[in-house]
Amino acid sequence: MQRSLQAKLKYVEDNTAALAIYNYRPGPDDPDFSSQYEKPVYRNYETDITDLRSVDKMFSLDEQGLALVPVDSVLIDYYNESQVREQYMPEMEGLVKQLTGAARVVAFDYNVRCQTYSEEKRHMARKPVRFVHNDYTHASGPQRVKDLMGDEADELLKHRFAVINVWKPIVGPVLRTPLAVCDASSMEQEDFIDTALLYRDRTGQIQMLAHRPEHRWYYVSSMAANEALLLKCYDSEQDGRARFTAHSAFDDPNTPDGAPDRQSIEVRTLAFFD
Repeated sequence: MQRSLQAKLKYVEDNTAALAIYNYRPGPDDPDFSSQYEKPVYRNYETDITDLRSVDKMFSLDEQGLALVPVDSVLIDYYNESQVREQYMPEMEGLVKQLTGAARVVAFDYNVRCQTYSEEKRHMARKPVRFVHNDYTHASGPQRVKDLMGDEADELLKHRFAVINVWKPIVGPVLRTPLAVCDASSMEQEDFIDTALLYRDRTGQIQMLAHRPEHRWYYVSSMAANEALLLKCYDSEQDGRARFTAHSAFDDPNTPDGAPDRQSIEVRTLAFFD
């Protein structure tokens, strides 16, 4: 029998304006983008979020855009950047390659998240993201290949590729601000709203989400450090398989008093197929 909980998820209010999120605090000498973009306006929606552990069928990246898998790592210190890049990221390349059948996988970026560590400016940690979003768009997915793969990019873009995130707890079980992921098969293309990410030196792009009651949301209760969620954030193939999904941290109403902050790591990978 499926188990679920009710929690608030923060969607963007759908509108026709060009939206942007500032990833820096603009100063007097920075460009003024106010005439080009508006800041997103959010609204909380009470949402039914099902525990993936109570679902009978196996989820897959190509159908639902997410998968729960066991993960094993020799890494000891997830806050040591050189160890993460030298040990953990190659492990995640192997994991994604094994699970997807990709000919080649390149792990190109990672983040660690912890509310307290972020507030204390420790370990370069970031806060959990508490609004519904997807990391890549129709434009920014291919652009990432161009940015990262140099002279190989043009040839690689002639074939299928996907952007797949590997998200897992650093310490388990996760009792506070777990991750919710939306079943890609419950989403429509018009749900996604391209949104600029403004930096001082460049402009990126993500997708925000407009609310629809048909969205089906899942999380993993008491997720352990030897478990990982794979999320498909982009797929170039347009044959009916999942191409995008969405995710967000949320406040679990069943979080016990005194529960520790969630500590997690997410690795972004490019998976290239022949």
